[in-house]
Amino acid sequence: MRRGSRSRAAQGVSEMPDAQRSDLRGDGLDPALGGPGVAPAAGPEGNEDSDARGFASFAGRQALGAVECIDLAVDAARLAEGLWFVVADFEDPAHGGRARAWRFADHEARDHGATGDDLTARVAPSGRESAWRGPHPDTWRSSLSRDEYQAAVAAVRHAVHEGDVYQANICRVLAAPLPAGDREPDARALARIFAAGNPAPYAGAIHVPAASGIEPVWVVTASPELYLRLEGGVLSSGPIKGTAATADGLREKDRTENVMITDLVRNDLQRVSAPGSVEVTDLLAVEAHPGLVHLVSRVQGRVQVAQDAPGGLWGQVLEATFPPASVSGAPKSSALRIISELERGPRGPYCGAVGWVDGDTSEAELAVGIRTFWWADDELRFGTGAGITWGSDPVEEWEETELKAARLVALASGEAAAD
Repeated sequence: MRRGSRSRAAQGVSEMPDAQRSDLRGDGLDPALGGPGVAPAAGPEGNEDSDARGFASFAGRQALGAVECIDLAVDAARLAEGLWFVVADFEDPAHGGRARAWRFADHEARDHGATGDDLTARVAPSGRESAWRGPHPDTWRSSLSRDEYQAAVAAVRHAVHEGDVYQANICRVLAAPLPAGDREPDARALARIFAAGNPAPYAGAIHVPAASGIEPVWVVTASPELYLRLEGGVLSSGPIKGTAATADGLREKDRTENVMITDLVRNDLQRVSAPGSVEVTDLLAVEAHPGLVHLVSRVQGRVQVAQDAPGGLWGQVLEATFPPASVSGAPKSSALRIISELERGPRGPYCGAVGWVDGDTSEAELAVGIRTFWWADDELRFGTGAGITWGSDPVEEWEETELKAARLVALASGEAAAD
């Protein structure tokens, strides 16, 4: 693996940059999320009408009033113009997944470092903030029980032994009913809870109500992981592999797995980058997040695609890189086959992608849809998983899925999260 000039092994724990944290602390929320003294920006047809047609907020972009939804399987070329908010399911269309993007009537961009005072001067308070009513803590159920998950880990280890795969990410989906109500749950309210209790560098929310007449969506994410960023013609990714409660708990298995997945990301980016431009700029950095630490690497390349190919730039980029390497496995095709055999039910937007693409500025920021909640069929859902290799212990991998879920599920259930 070729490393860039800034490559380094993990020697300490790095915090999320303050500029990233300020977006989602209680004192600096995106206006679409309605922080203290801050409320949704008024759309051209007024706040109330825009609110009824939904909102989106993610990584410095926010919008109100959905006007259109497109299917990226057929219309990805349209991302070349305008600002679009993207939610892509992990599964491909052949397995029931959907990759969609929404355009909004009113939108704005702001710097990550903008303060609450800056935002208050730019938007008008609406006074319509509501409280989050989460599920009872005892009502959550898992798509795989402890024994079933540990059996799946053993099955992946057997597949590794047989030479079918090197690593596969095995996940389970938690679900709980929300208290009955006469309207859809307030995604802004849940996002505010996460902003205060679990700030994340790629946090955000998108909610387009069914009553809007536009294809509906309801997703709130506190993702720590960068799937793709496009800026200045450079396409970059920040795969996470390796999780522990503290840096001392990271294992050699975690480091091996991270290097393996970083190499897979490098291969993915090479398919849509200029020859010789792909490099690993950071390797095995230890990054602290609320309640846990991750091993994070960084890969980038100068984007280069066929200009006349169907789907345009983003059709080719998504074809080359999706689903994200860190939540599938290596080789990717073999890992996806094993995942479909061992997991019960679709992941949906969990492990997919959430974020925005701005065709007018040729920029984009998409997160891997981990630490992500979505609402469907009157249930709140949340996914958790772990990367499985030959060095995996079934008990430890189950415990890792518990660690990843504990804080956010507690917050969504109205409980205080343990630090």
